[in-house]
Amino acid sequence: MNNTKTGIAIIGCGSAAPKNKLTNQHLSQIVDTSDDWITSRTGMKNRCIADKNESLTQLSTTAARNALEMAGMAANEVDLIILATSTPDDLFGSASKVQHLLGATKAAAFDLTAACSGFVFALITAAQYIRTGMYRNVVVIGADVLSRWVDWSDRTTCVLFGDGAGAIVCQRTTESDRLLAGALYNDGSQHGSLNLPYESESKLLVEHITTQGGNYRPIIMKGRDIYRFTVGKVPEAIEKAMFQAGLTSEDIDWLLLHQANQRIMDAVAKRLKLPSEKVLSKIAYYGNTSAASIPLTLDAAVREGKVKPGDTIAASGFGAGLTWSSAIFRWGQF
Repeated sequence: MNNTKTGIAIIGCGSAAPKNKLTNQHLSQIVDTSDDWITSRTGMKNRCIADKNESLTQLSTTAARNALEMAGMAANEVDLIILATSTPDDLFGSASKVQHLLGATKAAAFDLTAACSGFVFALITAAQYIRTGMYRNVVVIGADVLSRWVDWSDRTTCVLFGDGAGAIVCQRTTESDRLLAGALYNDGSQHGSLNLPYESESKLLVEHITTQGGNYRPIIMKGRDIYRFTVGKVPEAIEKAMFQAGLTSEDIDWLLLHQANQRIMDAVAKRLKLPSEKVLSKIAYYGNTSAASIPLTLDAAVREGKVKPGDTIAASGFGAGLTWSSAIFRWGQF
């Protein structure tokens, strides 16, 4: 993606999850389902659910703080914070509050919304700021609290979603660029396959003039459409990124996908001819955490010692929009 000497290195990661654990057994008390039904169809056993005292902002700040600690960087060294989320605490955005709580007094901050693809969209966006020389140190956060918008009487969706946050620290480097390739994609014609729509009601202000009032409805998802879309588009996007980077499947150490469904991840890996042991998965522990799922899974794998400096990772986010994305990067300082 970059032919100049200025590149991007990913030097730290961190994550955070709510304290409350909602198991499959718990869900069987809420809707007509079972542990076997959920596990066999999704690979999920547990998900973390934020209570009234846990906010998107708090989770994001903790994840960013943990990432900065790993990177050995102080908050006042950060130039930019990009918060990928579809569930901010404030409709005007939550990145500025994260900046304040983190103590990143010199950083600009903004929210980016691309649903479950948000983290990869934010990573590629961060790379542009770094490569142009505008910023040196960028914190990228993926975070969502989708439990706020779940219909807990709908067993097809309520079993899927959990809450969490993950973050990485990106830094300018004059050595080899560690973000080897990447691309962003959209198909708005399929927007209705997965959305969280606003439902309005007209309110009369004065004669002949009305305004809208209302609220957002719970998540609506057509699972089969999403599955077909994903297993077709995601491998293709990763293959294009590998070609762009001059790599083959044999050069990939880890496949890091949005944690939507274990069946989807297995199908994508099979299409790419990657063995299951190369697929990074924490879906059993966290469920689908939307924009948080990729950095949260990465952080767990790094801290477990599975992902090591210099490893090549093929990542892809996909979801509402419909959006999908790909990125190939080498992890860490090496």
